[in-house]
Amino acid sequence: MTEPVEMDEARRRYEFKKTLEKLEAQEGDGTELITLYIPPDKQIYDVTGQLKDEFGQCANIKSKQTRTNVQSAISSILSRLKYYKRPPEKGMAVFCGTVKLYGDRTDLQCTVIEPPEPLNLYMYRCSSNFELEPLKQMLEEKFVYGLLVLDRREAYWGFLRGNRIEPIGGSTSTVPGKMRKGGQSAARFGRLREIAINEFYTKVGERSSAIFLAEKDYFTRFKGLLIGGPSPTKEEFEAGNFLHHEVQKRILGLFDVAYTNEDGLPELVDAAKDVLSGMAVVKEKAFMDRFLKELVKDNGLAAYGEESIRKNLEVGAVDRLLLSSNLRKSRLKIKCQNCDHTEERTVNMPLGKTIRDIELGSCPKCTAPLVLEEEIDIIDELAKLADLSSAKVELISDDFEEGSILYSAFGGIAALLRYRTGY
Repeated sequence: MTEPVEMDEARRRYEFKKTLEKLEAQEGDGTELITLYIPPDKQIYDVTGQLKDEFGQCANIKSKQTRTNVQSAISSILSRLKYYKRPPEKGMAVFCGTVKLYGDRTDLQCTVIEPPEPLNLYMYRCSSNFELEPLKQMLEEKFVYGLLVLDRREAYWGFLRGNRIEPIGGSTSTVPGKMRKGGQSAARFGRLREIAINEFYTKVGERSSAIFLAEKDYFTRFKGLLIGGPSPTKEEFEAGNFLHHEVQKRILGLFDVAYTNEDGLPELVDAAKDVLSGMAVVKEKAFMDRFLKELVKDNGLAAYGEESIRKNLEVGAVDRLLLSSNLRKSRLKIKCQNCDHTEERTVNMPLGKTIRDIELGSCPKCTAPLVLEEEIDIIDELAKLADLSSAKVELISDDFEEGSILYSAFGGIAALLRYRTGY
């Protein structure tokens, strides 16, 4: 029964991230954009009092246009705060100002956000951009895992942050091969080789421990360390206690992997899927692996592309709807101002672009101008279609290879089917 909750959280995270992207792309002329952070324990009347003072201080702004725009933004914020007796449970953030559009056009826009986590600061700021860093920090993954792959020749380490594998760096050894050079006894060569192996393990332990311990809020965020490599290398390394004791005690498991360079990190995550079973990256990767396998079968239960997926949703054939979290498209309902003509259209909505920038054109029947009747984010629209047939919806990030393939090769829209339809 937890799956709908997980989807709701994924959807909220997507909407929150998309809103921040839009705000980050907006610019104003001069210091016209107002950022206002209100923590949950701040009195609304204190905030409105400061805003009224700031409105009066605007008289000192030399530029008439800037003065007018700032006053308009403050007035807009004050009108919205009238609806609040107190801040929401987690506080609120308000972003308001006259932003640049395409060409020479501008528009007064005001966005109110209730953050996913409690705000712990009060801020009023005027700038040419909105201050988003406190909210961006809420998008950071709360838990991370350390990754280390090694054999006697090389080692590489990194982090698993939510869905994203972050390579950090590696090291190569000077351990000689198993064949000794002429003139050396087997025993002497063996001792020298063991010394070189021990020195390499020591270096790897020190460098990787330093990187893992330097992670922000290590004791609350760092969930554990996964170690991969061939046997007996990884077992030797763990048994030798080459890691700092705080990292050593957080080893979650040893896993067989073929690569011990950067390519070994995703292989390690895949090998540790049982340990990481609750992680989103493992579930997303499993869905994408299944989709790619079904795709190459003669009668595989996979489909992709917006038109195909819509038809499969309409007949209830979709079991899992796979949508890239990188999708930035809107579905438009358009009608003619003069006759009964209507149509639906999907348009790209890249950063900085608004519906005002879309050329709707003229009616194919009577040539009258077409007007927008409704706009909806394509992820929300397809998810609603999926709900009608009880299809599950999965938002797939592009922080791993298969997730990137969904967006780049399949347009970010795919599905696992209950049965073949021919669409």
